Amino acid sequence: MKKRNVNKLMAVLTTSAIVLSGCGSSDTTSKEMETTTNTTSSESVDISFPLKEKAELSFITSAETGTTQEPNERAIFQRLEEATNVHINWTCFVSDQFADKKNLALANAKNLPDGLFAADMSDYDLLRYAKQGIIIPLEDLIEEHMPNLKKVLDENPEYKAMITAPDGHIYAFPWIEQLGSGKEAIQTIGGMPFINKKWLDELGLPMPETTEDLKAALKAFKENDMAGEGQTLPMSFIMNGGNEDMGFILGAFGEGYGDVPDHIAVSNDKEVIYTATQEGYKEGLIWMHELVEEGLVDPEAYTHDWSTYVAKGKAGRYGLCFTWDAAGVVDNMNDYVPLPALIGPDGQKNAPRSSRSDTSGLQRGRAVLTGACKDTVLAASWIDLMYEPQQSAQNNWGTYGEEGNANVFEKAEDGTLKHLDLSGESQSPWEIRTKQMVGGPLAILDSYYGTHVTCPDDAQYRLDWIKDVYVEDMNQEYVFPNIFMSQEDLDSINQYTADLDSYVNRMKSDFVMNGDVEERWDEYLKTLEGYGLDKYMDIMQANLDTYYENLGK
Repeated sequence: MKKRNVNKLMAVLTTSAIVLSGCGSSDTTSKEMETTTNTTSSESVDISFPLKEKAELSFITSAETGTTQEPNERAIFQRLEEATNVHINWTCFVSDQFADKKNLALANAKNLPDGLFAADMSDYDLLRYAKQGIIIPLEDLIEEHMPNLKKVLDENPEYKAMITAPDGHIYAFPWIEQLGSGKEAIQTIGGMPFINKKWLDELGLPMPETTEDLKAALKAFKENDMAGEGQTLPMSFIMNGGNEDMGFILGAFGEGYGDVPDHIAVSNDKEVIYTATQEGYKEGLIWMHELVEEGLVDPEAYTHDWSTYVAKGKAGRYGLCFTWDAAGVVDNMNDYVPLPALIGPDGQKNAPRSSRSDTSGLQRGRAVLTGACKDTVLAASWIDLMYEPQQSAQNNWGTYGEEGNANVFEKAEDGTLKHLDLSGESQSPWEIRTKQMVGGPLAILDSYYGTHVTCPDDAQYRLDWIKDVYVEDMNQEYVFPNIFMSQEDLDSINQYTADLDSYVNRMKSDFVMNGDVEERWDEYLKTLEGYGLDKYMDIMQANLDTYYENLGK
């Protein structure tokens, strides 16, 4: 990497020096904690970057497979070290092993790092590690030593509410990514259905408007062997595979709730709904089995993994598939378009919204400080730099000004970070981004687009699809919010969902593959009741009610 002077480096941040002053870290640690927090001196502390003398911090993080596992080789961290004179001693784990490795590291209380930069902690993790004193409260540090994050939270109080635990403490620095809001948020529909428009045009078929239209189109794809040599797969998905599941299309049946990975929806009367027990869900599975009987569904849809799913898509075999963005799955994105919400047998038409989609651009547990951190003010001040708008953008997507093909931005004359067009590259935008992006805590707000950074192309066209294709047919006014629940409720929910999710996902595959849905439905509902579905729903409803009560105060 080319040598850069400090002034140029600090252009990555908003100012050439950030001066922070105030007391040491929080003295409001919960009485339940078994250890006390190590802090800097309680006297007034002034921190100005770059430090006059080099300091060191230690963090655990993760990196995608196939990218460097040495974080200090990444340009973003190299620039930060030169700009701050703070050296980070990293312990890096491969992303797909991170959950287990992280927990093992935190179990070693005598050898804790200062913090976790890519903590990815669940709410349950945050509460239990806080109770053990392994991680510390952060609200005083945010208030006194983190002006960038404080500004984000002051201007967006809903985020402060969402990251505050039931005991009133904040235990983690969040990851926030705004891309649209409400029904137009980028997360409002996860697994979009993409249909092969090229095949429709070649066969002279219109865009399907009903479930019967779609079935007819899928039959035509099969009968005309559109992929050739018997390779045509009229419909494919990854059963229970998150954004690659086919749950969206079930919105054409019954009440129109479709299905989402956690099976939770909210009615327009603010009643929590379990999608996998609705009549529409049952009717949709019956219809799906009819497609299976006619050979219109990929026989590997229940078993194949992501790489196999993509390989078949890249081979041009799909008539209809489900995913977040077709560019990552199919051979030529220009051949595919989002399939609009369909009209079902009873005239139902709905584009079901993903649970928690209004706020799913938030992860509460993205970074934490441990009870072993000896200089919490320095650690918090360094992490606060991640919340500067352009630093957040680079952490999230990658950087600029590097030799080779790892750039995702160019810096415009007005200082704006402009996303490069990555569509013509041999690798996907995600693969290019992972070469330099560092993740971690950050905040990207809708107000930043056009001022600090441009919206990435692959996000913009997805936002356009949601607005132009789906919003008009979104009948649900509410989704289940991103609520920070009590440890007692989380314990109960984890207990119930362990059995419920496993059984529902298994039976969903079974019903679609083997049929007999009507005959086995009552037994299915009885089994769910035995697994505590009613108690689970009572907890979810109570939390939703409390959320709206507090919102109205």
